[in-house]
Amino acid sequence: MTSDNSNFISANLNDMLPAELQNAVVAIGNFDGVHRGHQAVLALTRDIAHSESRPAVVMTFEPHPRSYFSPDAPVFRLSGADLKSLILKKLGLDGMVVVPFDKNLASTSAEDFVASILVDQLNVGHVVTGYNFHFGKGRGGTPEFLQESGKKLGFAVTTVPSFGDEGGLSVSSSRIRKSLETGEVVEAAALLGYRWNVGGEVKMGKQLGRTLGFPTANISLPDHARLANGIYAVRLRRENGKIYDGVASFGRRPTFDNGAELLETYIFDFDDDIYGENITVSLFGYLRAEEKFEAVDALIEQMNKDKAEAIALLASVQPLSALDGRLNFT
Repeated sequence: MTSDNSNFISANLNDMLPAELQNAVVAIGNFDGVHRGHQAVLALTRDIAHSESRPAVVMTFEPHPRSYFSPDAPVFRLSGADLKSLILKKLGLDGMVVVPFDKNLASTSAEDFVASILVDQLNVGHVVTGYNFHFGKGRGGTPEFLQESGKKLGFAVTTVPSFGDEGGLSVSSSRIRKSLETGEVVEAAALLGYRWNVGGEVKMGKQLGRTLGFPTANISLPDHARLANGIYAVRLRRENGKIYDGVASFGRRPTFDNGAELLETYIFDFDDDIYGENITVSLFGYLRAEEKFEAVDALIEQMNKDKAEAIALLASVQPLSALDGRLNFT
């Protein structure tokens, strides 16, 4: 795998696009989660870019189109723009162009999308998409339409077939979401090619964990997250890049207040103050469901068991891929 690209550029389509992101080989899609199927598209994008001496760039959309069209039922996002940018950088891409998905874009025809965005603004040299990519008003643009447009307007188009897992099933963001919703984080990691992670700012809470001897770093997950409530073996990355093992609870603290959902991470052998810091928590294993205890002593006893189980699990883990190593081990 290509090493991290220190020259990676992220830009918004509404801003002046740097010259480094033009005349590129451009992979287009939502790439939510940047899973193994997406990575196959991106690897081919890099290879073509290298052979044509062009930059390798990703075009993606914010917010997710499904959330735009159904704001009352936003999609469970596997990776926000910041995480997506980080993963693309670690995969060796040269840049990312974020296209705001708004009323204007939703009403743009497939013909205008190609002419005004791909040709006029990006001056694309080559476009790479998945086999099921659709674009433009009413999803009128198809891979076949893009192929014909490229022939007329002077850019090449490559369509990548479906990527199957070891069982022959297509790898998709929807499969990964379902795995996370049921606590199957190992299955989700197998489909992603790396351990799924989520980030946020550490907030001051009620400090219940500290009173139990388990101080935690607490972050709120986005409202659209559908992660299964329960206890997880995790790794936590600080802003300075240091990684720590820990055990985390995601849920409503039914023994105490049954309040708003929080991801509360107890970091092993750690006593720094990290309130206000942005952290990333990677899920390595689902230990058990969230549970209400009738006595605090029983809860503490179970938390000690959870800690021991998490330590044992994390002691034997290995990177799933070069990308997983860069995200969760170094």
